[in-house]
Amino acid sequence: MAQLIYSAISSLDGYIEDRDGSFDWAMPDEEVHRFINNLERTAGTYLYGRRMYEIMTVWETDPNLAADSPLTQDFAQVWQAADKIVYSKTLTAASTHKTRIERNFDPEAIRQLKKTAQDDIAIGGPELAAHAFRAGLIDECHLFLAPIVVGGGKPALPENVRLELELLEERRFDNGMVFLRYRTKREEPPADL
Repeated sequence: MAQLIYSAISSLDGYIEDRDGSFDWAMPDEEVHRFINNLERTAGTYLYGRRMYEIMTVWETDPNLAADSPLTQDFAQVWQAADKIVYSKTLTAASTHKTRIERNFDPEAIRQLKKTAQDDIAIGGPELAAHAFRAGLIDECHLFLAPIVVGGGKPALPENVRLELELLEERRFDNGMVFLRYRTKREEPPADL
């Protein structure tokens, strides 16, 4: 069964972008980028909301970005190889290959996808991920904490959701960024007496 993985680069105070909508402080250096590339290789499908999809399309639509370095070329190839499902009520057509548009986020459809997918499923963007968190669909969280406090903006994690997590992995990078990998704890059914 495929895992549904939420991944985000966040400020230390928990925001993926600051109050001005900027996330330039979250750009990974080579060491972090290489690590992210290796994590992303396990994803066969990406789930995005419209805004996150539009940000990520450059990995297919801007050949100069991929040509920037072997690391960006590698990430572009990984991203382009995966299927993409975009949830949007306004987007009429996809601008990338291997992409389909869905009008509504359907938790049952994601449960079925998890059962049938050969590779893991990555969900990007905190607003779409909030639906998956609330539906109990997230299996792992991959959080990269940047060494900055931005004082407000768009939260990386949803409000009004309680979720017990188990730390599986942690890593410190030379640039001060920290990676934390958590598995969600599921309530165990009571044992028969």
